[in-house]
Amino acid sequence: MNVRRRHISTVAVTAVAALGFGTLTACSSDSAAAGDTGTFDVVASFYPMAFLAERIGGEHVHVTSLTQPGQEPHDLEISARQTAQLEEADAALYLKGLQPSVDEAIGQSPIATKIDAAELTALEEHGTEAGHGEEHGHEDEHAHEDEHGHDHDHEGGDPHIWLDPVKYAEVAEGVGKAFQKADPDHAADYRKNTATLVKDLEALDEKFRTGLANRTTDVFVTSHAAFGYLAERYGLTEEAISGLDPDTEPSGARVKELQKIAKDDGVTTVFYETLVSDKTAKTLAGDTGLKTDVLDPVEGITDHSRGEDYFQVMEANLTALRTALGAR
Repeated sequence: MNVRRRHISTVAVTAVAALGFGTLTACSSDSAAAGDTGTFDVVASFYPMAFLAERIGGEHVHVTSLTQPGQEPHDLEISARQTAQLEEADAALYLKGLQPSVDEAIGQSPIATKIDAAELTALEEHGTEAGHGEEHGHEDEHAHEDEHGHDHDHEGGDPHIWLDPVKYAEVAEGVGKAFQKADPDHAADYRKNTATLVKDLEALDEKFRTGLANRTTDVFVTSHAAFGYLAERYGLTEEAISGLDPDTEPSGARVKELQKIAKDDGVTTVFYETLVSDKTAKTLAGDTGLKTDVLDPVEGITDHSRGEDYFQVMEANLTALRTALGAR
């Protein structure tokens, strides 16, 4: 382990946390981001991983997120500077299968502690098979090559595990154990912080269970298939305009299919998200006489987010779902 013991004040760490974890990348250009911090240096792939690292690590960690606030995580290309940050860090926390360039960079880095969130909980198949599935003739979009030539292959399962509070808690527990092993001097604090975070996630799970218990429909329409785990956890059916990758364009047949689903299942709302274009969602809503609203996949926190951290945005999602599904 290469924990650096240079000085960093508790006040400074607290100030970063107070700004909201989505702003973590603002310090990426200074020397602290390259590992010169005096704390346990963690490079996180994108916001949900950075959030875990900050909550579990507390004052003992310095977290740098590879994905800038407002950047769509699927589109991330690792820079030479970020590769150097990885080489200087004590640990990398990422979610294999979501960001190909991150997977490649971490795989090739000499970093001692590599924590893959996908190995800390069971991944499942969602996306184009979610909801009504093959009975409507969805085509397979598990593999998608982006403009940079990366193959976005989700055959290992849907990576959007953080949108299920129960699965996210399982990941948190695994991250906590990894931190304890990598930085044993602060193991007691990591253990305590992990327990607190898991308790908060259990409370969020209960809010979703009770909040969605009495509803008039189970079906909701989203711009991309990010909410498969959430839907499965609470007995809902997600119908996505595009697949697991948000930049996949829907076919004309899929749009017509969604129009029929909306009519048959009493759908009131087409959800779009903050980090990708809302054009297709608003066009579909306009053609079918439906409302639009935001259902945030919490892939990054920006000024447009309905909250300053994971919990606030997830509670805003619950409010939006309750309205759309007619929950009482």
